[in-house]
Amino acid sequence: MKPAPFEYCAPRTIDEALSYLAQYGYDAKVLAGGQSLIPLMNFRLAQPSVIIDLNNINQLFFIEPEGDDRLRIGAMARHYQVEESAIVEKRAPLIHETMPLIATVQVRTRGTFGGSLSHADPSAELTAVTIALDGTFLLRSQKQERWVPANEFFVGLFTSVLQADELFIEAKFPALPKNTGCAIVEVARRPHDFALVGVAATITLDDNNICRKARLVLFSVEDKPIEAIQAENLLINHEPSPALLRAAAETAAKADIDPGGDIHATAAFRRHLASVLTFRALETAAKRARNGG
Repeated sequence: MKPAPFEYCAPRTIDEALSYLAQYGYDAKVLAGGQSLIPLMNFRLAQPSVIIDLNNINQLFFIEPEGDDRLRIGAMARHYQVEESAIVEKRAPLIHETMPLIATVQVRTRGTFGGSLSHADPSAELTAVTIALDGTFLLRSQKQERWVPANEFFVGLFTSVLQADELFIEAKFPALPKNTGCAIVEVARRPHDFALVGVAATITLDDNNICRKARLVLFSVEDKPIEAIQAENLLINHEPSPALLRAAAETAAKADIDPGGDIHATAAFRRHLASVLTFRALETAAKRARNGG
């Protein structure tokens, strides 16, 4: 099928894009990489009357270090650019490890960092990873700009706090503490499919191998990424032994999530996957933390 008729706007600055968003509001859709929007439009599941194309706004294409260890990624940074960036590999190794898991090479060539996050797909890896890394997102409109923590950005199925007149500008990530290990694991029916269940984890150890901080986020289990807070609390102030990691994994699967079933997996199977994958993610993150991160 072909998309319904629409008007096309091609701003060259952020301010110009914001003026279009203020003018058209919910009648408009922003075009970044187009890997989600264009298929939806072709099937007429989305029928915006106005398309605002961001591909001419050079201000949004950046991957930059900040200070000694922090990282900024612009909304229009392509997935392949993030994947190949030495800055990302050094300052956010979990993002570097995640990028090859996203779709296919062809999709990563066009898809964008901010576009994926704005789409708020609960099966998308970056939704969980940005929470695990304590990321924050800059949202801007003509009226205001605000920084939103990643764990407050996603509110439901394909739904975020991003307002109709707001533009996703960038994501910022703090420095990883010393002795922090990260990991992401997932299971999909076929390579490059959306995950049936996935887990992103970070663990920070002190010099005595005691866990001082943990982030454990599951995706493709509910209508948004879920931080397994009860499982995290089990780890804090304890040495992450195999028995403790397994207990945390069981807690995450049984207490922290409430997965549904569909044609791809039953709720019971998703709980089983959540337990297995959480243990693997925690085990890998803890091992990396013991080795200095």
